[in-house]
Amino acid sequence: MIHLDANFLIDSLKPASPAVISLKNWLGQGETFATSAIAWAEFLNGPARPDQIQRVEYLIQGNIVPFAHHEAEVSAKLFNQSGRRRGSQPDCFIAATAMLAGVKLATQNRKHFLPFVSAGLLLA
Repeated sequence: MIHLDANFLIDSLKPASPAVISLKNWLGQGETFATSAIAWAEFLNGPARPDQIQRVEYLIQGNIVPFAHHEAEVSAKLFNQSGRRRGSQPDCFIAATAMLAGVKLATQNRKHFLPFVSAGLLLA
């Protein structure tokens, strides 16, 4: 299982994009996919047409992981440990969700998530 960040979901809609190439490789290896409720909300903010949303829903097979109590606790720790960077809270939420699920995170903004690797985040 690999969690997909919102920007990865968006890029998956572009033919021959780096995300599409990675997804094809992972599918060939038998990987499955999910996304956090936070990344899903970011993706739905668009612009994505209904048919594109349906394609992404098919890709993740409805695996939208909720953000709840434990995710909130871990994300707060990540936020504080990474210097309380302005605008980084959504990334903390997404990273915490992947960490608690024990899976890798695929993102097009690796530099945003590198500060969380030392806390246990695995990047795809």
